[in-house]
Amino acid sequence: MTAETRLFGTVTIPDEKLIIFPEGIVGFPFMKKFALIHDVDNTDSPIMWLQSMEETEFAMPVLEPNLVLDSYNPTVNDEHLAPVGELAPDQIYVLVTITVPPQIEQMSVNLKAPIVINMANNKAVQIIVEDDFQVKHPIYETLKKRKEGKVC
Repeated sequence: MTAETRLFGTVTIPDEKLIIFPEGIVGFPFMKKFALIHDVDNTDSPIMWLQSMEETEFAMPVLEPNLVLDSYNPTVNDEHLAPVGELAPDQIYVLVTITVPPQIEQMSVNLKAPIVINMANNKAVQIIVEDDFQVKHPIYETLKKRKEGKVC
């Protein structure tokens, strides 16, 4: 599938690499086909982009939650994961969305609504977890220390 994107220009993603959200994502139930794009110009960055292949102006920065919170292991109701099919522990890939406000020091991730990808079939779902995780968990200082080699 090929899409003309705002951030990355023309991207072509093989169909088998598309991430399919059978129920869409929170707030955008009509968006179902996405690509996970790494910034090739900044290979040291842990930030990736979840790029809609249908609404090409829409891309969300994402990262792996354990990079900013080691103990991230939310409680998830199994019925919320049903759209992605049967999950084997070694086939689960979890991402969280990043918010970057005008004051970059206030950058945060949403630990309350992770994206769960079944790597065996590339189906994904965004869920609301039952635990008491923050919607705006600050990450600027953590990422800064990580970049400086002072892993948190």
